Amino acid sequence: MKTSVLIIEDDRNIQNLLEFNFKRSGFDVLIASDGEEGQSLAKENHPNLIILDWMLPFISGIELLQQFRRIEPLIETPILMLTAKSEEGEKLRGLELGADDYVVKPFSPAELIARSKALLRRASKIGVERLKCCDLEMNTVTKKVTRAGKNIKLGPTEFNLLALLLRNQGRVFSREQLLDQVWGHGVYVESRTVDVHIRRLRKAINIMNSKDLIRTVRSMGYSLEKP
Repeated sequence: MKTSVLIIEDDRNIQNLLEFNFKRSGFDVLIASDGEEGQSLAKENHPNLIILDWMLPFISGIELLQQFRRIEPLIETPILMLTAKSEEGEKLRGLELGADDYVVKPFSPAELIARSKALLRRASKIGVERLKCCDLEMNTVTKKVTRAGKNIKLGPTEFNLLALLLRNQGRVFSREQLLDQVWGHGVYVESRTVDVHIRRLRKAINIMNSKDLIRTVRSMGYSLEKP
């Protein structure tokens, strides 16, 4: 069965460019020209990957992103934001709200396909493990994460970050090491992206006034350990 990608983009030329390149790379492609159509296709088809434009008619890309991160099974679907906005603050906002990667127009189709495949590889890394630190537990088969028995919803990048930290409790990872092991070799991602995802992971797992299990080691990186 082919991997499916939903492209939510209102520019016809970009639609055609992306459709051609994804099909050539072996994907099944769905196209939506506005936010409402994208919302409907995502809910009906549960694509493996979503390419989401920032500026869309009817429902904006940012609104869709927030909706998708609240809807099963789209919570864990890799989402790559595609936009003409190049300001760093806008990039970080997209990442904060649940995007897994960010590409600015104009873009290289080859790079976008490579980034998309890297996102899918990260999302598919599922081992037969049950990982635990204090009252935080992860089942990597069902992708279920709980803290003190309460379910925690994580996007694919936060899930893989947490899995890596749980498997290596007490070890300090630099940003570069996290980029290599979670995002993958050969994929360019700014080191600040790590900080954004760590912040999102902290917010997700530190519930009900529970203790922070992620330690920031100044000038070195991050580790997960018992308080």
